[in-house]
Amino acid sequence: MTTTALVSLSALRKIYNAGQPNEQEVLHGIDLTLQPGEFTALIGPSGSGKSTLLNILGLLESASDGVYRLNGDDVTLLDDDARTRARHATLGFIFQFHHLLPAFSALENVMLPAMMGGEGAQADTRQRAEGLLDAVGLRDAYHKKPAALSGGMQQRVAIARALIRAPRLVLADEPTGNLDTRSSDGIFELLRRFNREQGTAFMVVTHDPRLAARCDRIIELVDGRIATDRANVPVT
Repeated sequence: MTTTALVSLSALRKIYNAGQPNEQEVLHGIDLTLQPGEFTALIGPSGSGKSTLLNILGLLESASDGVYRLNGDDVTLLDDDARTRARHATLGFIFQFHHLLPAFSALENVMLPAMMGGEGAQADTRQRAEGLLDAVGLRDAYHKKPAALSGGMQQRVAIARALIRAPRLVLADEPTGNLDTRSSDGIFELLRRFNREQGTAFMVVTHDPRLAARCDRIIELVDGRIATDRANVPVT
């Protein structure tokens, strides 16, 4: 029985300012497949197109050319409303700067994507949010505002928020980039634990070779092209 690829990109290109004197092609014909449950590192020098690729995968930007299939569905030409629905149904996001809402408690920040998805402040949504905060070690922080939490704790809230809708794929853009080594290791181990226990696929952009070495697959992007794509035996 063949498993449908979670992500399939074919000849994907991204051009900014097309037809203008300052036209710039950032991605040059990317072919890429991600399978359910994969834990992948995306590495490469600054300016190689990593964030642009992640934004396209996250349906935050559109490709200029090529085909993008998500969960087997062609999402290349969806309108904004359909893209939003597909994003909410399948994807979660973790960023280097966690973007927590300062006026909301940790619990409310975690619940927010579910509420925006139309689930409201239902009891089961709150229960899921509490369970995720428990899982990331923040049982005592439900009602604390972000300003009362350390950077590592805020990133743990962001992880819980990314998982509230049980996404099949989480896109993480330098999720440990502003943390110290100890906090980085703790955050990364949380991602790996959710990957193992829930089967959530992750694509993690990182400049840290230590963290990339702990992934199952490493994709290197150079000048908007995939330079290498290899399976990896994770360092434990």
